[in-house]
Parts: sequence; structure tokens; C-alpha cells
Amino acid sequence: MKNNRKKLKAFTLVEMLCVLFIISLLMLIILPNIGHQRTSAKHVNDEALVSVVQTQVDLYENETHNKSINFSDLVSEKYLTEKQEKEAQANHIVISNNVVKTEK
Repeated sequence: MKNNRKKLKAFTLVEMLCVLFIISLLMLIILPNIGHQRTSAKHVNDEALVSVVQTQVDLYENETHNKSINFSDLVSEKYLTEKQEKEAQANHIVISNNVVKTEK
């Protein structure tokens, strides 16, 4: 008697394990880089905000000849938005002697 079984085309268990192993290796390589990129982007954002605030402080000082500048002056005169002020205060950015710096 002949074996009349049809040959089914399917993945074997070994092939599936190999694919899962490769996918898990790729995830192990990619996921730590994503966390590092997020930290790096936050640092660049903080530096950019310091630069923006310093530029606005310099502009305000040149136009008003005021030597004592704070965030409320910049917001009331529309040099900064309220959102920028809140973000600067959340990131511990301060204005001291018309110099903007981060206190952490």
C-alpha cells in the first residue's frame, strides 16, 4: 500500500524558534537605544529652552534697559509664553543677573 498522505507546506518548530530568536535579539538591541534617545532628546530640549530664554532676556534688557529681569516681566511683555515659563520653571531654569542657567 502506498502512503497517500498529502505533503503539507508548513513551518517546523525549529524554523519558528529560529525566527523568534532573531526577533528577540533585534528587540534586545533596539530597546536600550530608544531609552537613550529619549534622554538625549530631553537634554537637547532643555538646552534649547535655556537658549530661547537667554535670547529673550537679552532682547528685553536691550529694549527696556532694565537690569532686574524675571519671568513675570518676560511673560507680561510677551517675550515668553506662559507655556514656556511653566516649562522653564519645571526644568529649574532661573534668571540671575540677567544670565539664564539651570539649577539642578
